[in-house]
Amino acid sequence: MTSKTAPSSDWLDQVKWDADGLVPAIAQDYQTGRILMMAWMNREALTLTVKEQRAIYYSRSRQTLWRKGESSGHVQHLHELRLDCDADVIVMQVDQVGGIACHTGRESCFYKVYENDEWIAVDPVKKDPSDIY
Repeated sequence: MTSKTAPSSDWLDQVKWDADGLVPAIAQDYQTGRILMMAWMNREALTLTVKEQRAIYYSRSRQTLWRKGESSGHVQHLHELRLDCDADVIVMQVDQVGGIACHTGRESCFYKVYENDEWIAVDPVKKDPSDIY
């Protein structure tokens, strides 16, 4: 488990940030191992994720921090944070509140499977997005 105290910046300097100062972050269900979503983090988002013990991303389209679940209630509580061998991808094992990570109302953003030259949606919508946002 990560510390709730203010972290030093040394660990942040070990991350290979892209030209825009971002790193891809994958959220994975800590119990099942299912990949829930991928989003981007900047230094502030990653620092706050550790400090608050919940997933906080950087929205490239809005150019601002995005606390997962701030409008939907589908917060991701942090259980473990990992950095890959190249130091350019973050994986977070999380407890997904409400069982919905995707803005489409599904458990995972990875709900389409490639079959016979097309992408087929195979996971059910758990909640209508209009009821969430």
